[in-house]
Amino acid sequence: MKLPRSLPSRLFPRALALLPLAVLLNGCMNVGPNYSLPKDALVNAPLANAPIEGADAALISRADVPAVWWKLYDDPVLNSLVDEALQSNTDLRVAAANLARSREALGVAQAQGGFSGKASAAFQRAQESAEQYLLTEKLPVANEGDVGISVAYEIDLFGKLRRGVEAAQADTEAVRAAGDLARITVVADVVRAYVEQCSAAEELKIAQQSLALQRQRVDVSRRLRDAGRGNQTEVTRGQTQVDTLSADIPRYGARRKIAQYRLAALLARAPSDLPPAVLACEKLPQIRQPIPVGDGAALLKRRPDVREAERQLAASTARIGVATGALYPTVSIGASAGLTGVLEDLGTSPTARWGFGPLISWTFPANGARGRVREAQASSQVALARFDGVVLTALRETETSLATYASDYARAESLRAALKSAAQSADETHRLYRAGRESFISDLDATRTLTSTRSQVAAAEGQVAIDQVNLFLALGGGWQQNPQPTPAPAAPSAAAHTTAP
Repeated sequence: MKLPRSLPSRLFPRALALLPLAVLLNGCMNVGPNYSLPKDALVNAPLANAPIEGADAALISRADVPAVWWKLYDDPVLNSLVDEALQSNTDLRVAAANLARSREALGVAQAQGGFSGKASAAFQRAQESAEQYLLTEKLPVANEGDVGISVAYEIDLFGKLRRGVEAAQADTEAVRAAGDLARITVVADVVRAYVEQCSAAEELKIAQQSLALQRQRVDVSRRLRDAGRGNQTEVTRGQTQVDTLSADIPRYGARRKIAQYRLAALLARAPSDLPPAVLACEKLPQIRQPIPVGDGAALLKRRPDVREAERQLAASTARIGVATGALYPTVSIGASAGLTGVLEDLGTSPTARWGFGPLISWTFPANGARGRVREAQASSQVALARFDGVVLTALRETETSLATYASDYARAESLRAALKSAAQSADETHRLYRAGRESFISDLDATRTLTSTRSQVAAAEGQVAIDQVNLFLALGGGWQQNPQPTPAPAAPSAAAHTTAP
C-alpha cells in the first residue's frame, strides 16, 4: 500500500514554496523588552567603581587577584588539599549536576518551534453512520483504513519562543555562576580549615609549654615553703594558675579536631584518612607579600554571586516577552497527505487526500493572561532589586574584610613587638639568675611571661590568617576552571606582612 505517485509530486513542491515565507516571518518581531543592564543599576554607580578602601596601602596591592590565590601560601600540602576538594567535594558535584540539568532545559527551549511531523495508521471494521453523509439507508459494515503523514513548521512570528530561549540561556549562565560561587566557597573553606588546624596545633603546643613551666614554678614554691623561705599563698596562687592553664588544653584540642572534621568532610574523607602532613602541621602557612585586591569594578565583574544575580535579571526580563507572546496567535504552515477509505481500496486515487496551508490558533487573552505579563514585569523589578542588593553586599563584605584584616594585623604587630620585649626580658632575667642576682622564681616568671605572650601572638596570627582567607573569599577569586599559572610571588618588601614572629 502506497500513496499515489501524483500526490506527493503535487503536495511537497507547494509546501516547499512556502518555506522562504516562513523563514522570513520567523524573524519578524520580538515582543517584550530587549534586555540591557539598567542605567540606574547600582553596578553603574560611582560607589561600585571606586578603588576598594578599608586597609593600609602597605598591606594590599592594586594588582589583580590571582585565580589560584591559595598558592600564594607556597604550601604544597595546602595545594594538594584544594586540588582534591575540587575533585571530590559533594557541593561541587551538586553544582555540576545542576548545570547539566540547566543545559538540558536550554536544549529543550531551543528545540521548540520549527519543523515537526507525525505519521499515523489506523485500521478497523466499522459501521459508519449513513446520516453523517445525508443518506437515509444503512451503510454496510466494512473494513476501513486511514494512513497518513503530516509536517508543520511553527513560525515564531512574535518572538515568544526566542524569548524562551533567551530566558533559558540566562538561567544556564546563572547556574554556571552559582557553580563558580560554590567552587570559591569550597576553596576558602578548605584553606580556612587547614589554617585553623595548624593554628590550634600551634596554640596547643604553646599552652602545654606554659603549663609545664607553671607546674615547675609551683614545685619550686612548695620546696621554698617547706624550707621556710616561702608561704602557702604563693603555692595556692601558682596551683590556681596551673588549673587555669590545664582548663585551656582541651579547648585547643577540640578546635584542632573540629578543624580536622571539617576538612575531612570537604574532601569526602574520614578524619582518620587525612594526610599525615595535615595532622602534623603545627605552624601557620604564611603569605609574604601584600595581598592583591584589584579595584571595585574588577571585583564586581569577578564575583560569581554578582554575575548570577545579573543573569537572573536577564532571565526575568526575557520572561516578560514570553508572557507577552502568549497574548498573540500561534501561526504554523502545515502539509499532510494520506489514504482514507475501505481497506481493500487503499492505494487507489479515490482514497487519496492531501492538504497544505497556514494553521492559526489564538487563545483570547482572558483568564489572567495580561496579569501574567504584569507578574513577569514585577518579577523583573524583584530581580533588579536583588541584583542591587548583591552588589552592595559584595562591596560591604570586601571593605569589612579589609578593615578587619588591617585591624587584626595591627594587633598582631603590637603583640610581636611585645614578644620581642618579653624575650629580651626573659634573657636578661636568666643571665641575672645564673649570676646569682635574681631568684629562680623570677627566672620562671619571666619565662612564663614570654610563653604567655607567645600564645597571644599565635592566637593573633591565627586570626590574621583567617582574615586573609575571608578577604580572598570576599574578593571572589578562584572560580576559574582552567586558571593561568600563578606568577611567582614578588620578593617581600619592607611592608610585606609575614606572620612569623
